[in-house]
Amino acid sequence: MGSLNQKVFFDEVRPMFAGGILHPWQVDGMTRILNYRDENYSVLSDASLAYILATVFHETAQKMQPIAEAGSDAYLRSKPYWPWIGRGLVQLTWQTNFAKFGVKNPIDAQSWPVALDICFRGMTHGMFTGRKLSDFLRAGDFDYFNARTIINGHDRAALVAGYASHFRDALTHARAASLVS
Repeated sequence: MGSLNQKVFFDEVRPMFAGGILHPWQVDGMTRILNYRDENYSVLSDASLAYILATVFHETAQKMQPIAEAGSDAYLRSKPYWPWIGRGLVQLTWQTNFAKFGVKNPIDAQSWPVALDICFRGMTHGMFTGRKLSDFLRAGDFDYFNARTIINGHDRAALVAGYASHFRDALTHARAASLVS
């Protein structure tokens, strides 16, 4: 999708993170997501990439790393879907959902290659809820609010939509800056 001035991108998104601080693991996570799109989904628009980044930002509590659902061991074991608790970049749950992606061991969803595949394939092919990015993000039409139904109904939809708009602006400014430099 063309060059991206990473310094501009990270400077633009830094204020979104707690205390305006970007930790190395957050930069690493976003870099992996950007690179994965370029290497595997190069036709995916920046509007869609922005929504993926926003979803990961929200679902990982700003960590931008594959994580496991938070909670004590007793709490997590009480879940009806234990041990298939929320994992990865999008907090995939239930054994049947892991199986859709060929994941036999739930912990594997916390590894980068698997987490990236689940995130991108799930969001672009509608494997989570039947809804996919292209249902909401077409040229010039960014329905970030309703795009939340790709993952989790309208839970925190306005919040995630705001994140997506900020990520989209950062991508736009970083691409423009790469043309100048």
